[in-house]
Amino acid sequence: DEKFIEISLASIIAKVYRDDLMKELGKDFPGYGFENHAGYGTSAHYNAIKKHGQTPIHRKTFLN
Repeated sequence: DEKFIEISLASIIAKVYRDDLMKELGKDFPGYGFENHAGYGTSAHYNAIKKHGQTPIHRKTFLN
């Protein structure tokens, strides 16, 4: 990333896009906290899946 500015910029764009997407998914699926943990495997994310089940956007093998 440090050698090529294009790779650094693409990485930033991808992160901003994902953050925005996760905020929208947080609205679509309240109770899962996507806007906070961005879908990463935090304890809050695991607990939400255990409490509410998987959504259509979850990988089916996420907790397996």
